[in-house]
Amino acid sequence: MRHSCVLEGIYRYDAMYSFTIIGIDDNPHSVERNLSFVQEKLRSAAVFSGGKRHHELVKGFLPDSYSWIDITVPLERVFEEYEKSGREKIVVFASGDPLFFGFAATLRRRMPQAEIKVYPVFNSLQNLAHKLVMPYDDMTVVSLTGRPWHKFDQALIERRGKIGILTDKIHTPASIAAHAIEYGYTNYRMHIGECLGSEREQISTLTLKEAAAGTFALPNCLIMEMHPSDAGPEWDIKLPKRYFGIPHKEFALLDGREKMITKMPIRLLSLSMLDLHSRTALWDIGFCTGSVSIEAKMQFPHLLVDAFEIREQCAAIMDENCHKLGVPGINAHIGDFTAMDLPDMLQDGTVHLPDAVFIGGHGGKMARIMEMLSKMVPKGCIVVYNSVIECDTFAKAAQENGFSSPEKTEITVDNYNRITCCRCVRL
Repeated sequence: MRHSCVLEGIYRYDAMYSFTIIGIDDNPHSVERNLSFVQEKLRSAAVFSGGKRHHELVKGFLPDSYSWIDITVPLERVFEEYEKSGREKIVVFASGDPLFFGFAATLRRRMPQAEIKVYPVFNSLQNLAHKLVMPYDDMTVVSLTGRPWHKFDQALIERRGKIGILTDKIHTPASIAAHAIEYGYTNYRMHIGECLGSEREQISTLTLKEAAAGTFALPNCLIMEMHPSDAGPEWDIKLPKRYFGIPHKEFALLDGREKMITKMPIRLLSLSMLDLHSRTALWDIGFCTGSVSIEAKMQFPHLLVDAFEIREQCAAIMDENCHKLGVPGINAHIGDFTAMDLPDMLQDGTVHLPDAVFIGGHGGKMARIMEMLSKMVPKGCIVVYNSVIECDTFAKAAQENGFSSPEKTEITVDNYNRITCCRCVRL
């Protein structure tokens, strides 16, 4: 008996549902050739699905009597239509390789018990690489299709030599080039493939400056390739330096006050105590110049970083330092942390749920901050606090709110005051 239910937002169907997912491109001749291998699947099916563009390409090969379900957002409606169809066998058409950021991966998540068979063709980035005669085994792949900048920012900070990017109407080749330029990564050329496989196909290789000023037909994809060693001056090559321990003199300061920045040795100690290589999201409370957030993002580009600061002038300082040091992707939030509606901000995606928290300043509200964290952060979340005076207030607030008794490490840099770095864990 067929049944469905919703559990934690995931649709679960029994194994009677069977999907055949067929990859196609925009070339009508190759579509005809590819579909010749699955003619029996087409003849035996009555329900077909895909995007509107796919429907136009394949409708001439479908049986006389068939129904079509458009794949459009929200996807919940699509899965409801699958159930309403009353059919256990559905043929889906998707672009390229359906398991490469494609619909087959979505089906596996939402309908984990369904039978799925995939008939792929080359995906768009493979097609572009082939047309460029470019080996792509060393390519980092990023999808910006309906996704934020995070993975692209990570690839830039990691200085990836070859980045293949899937685009959308917002993350266009022009906006991607402009984003890279904004943070100082001008040491790439951009290979852009427009309407690959169709009569309108066009492939161009541009500097980022040229790409940022261009307009490009949809659908498109691109490969950013780091410049060759013999590149000429026309490539306008620059690259921010990637430090391991950013010297404090590299940061713009709050009112020029050197004492208002976490010094490099203390910063690195604090980040090591946060165990960031195995964390996914960091909150930096009281960021001031942004030195901890920027160091964390530079050393651990996979991190989602949300930084909080009550002083409005620190927003411009953070922005200046991020651009100067080539570190995109830090989300700065200005205001009193203890007055923010963090549950709502988590719900709408304005901030990310942290599994690591650094407290650089608390304005006398340590107890309230730890109380708020105790109600949101998961078990195992690490909290680190640096104190010039003492850690008693932090220790008391930690133990009263379900955190472990803090571990303490003392460190002195040059002739500055001794700093105590305290670390606790959500129990």
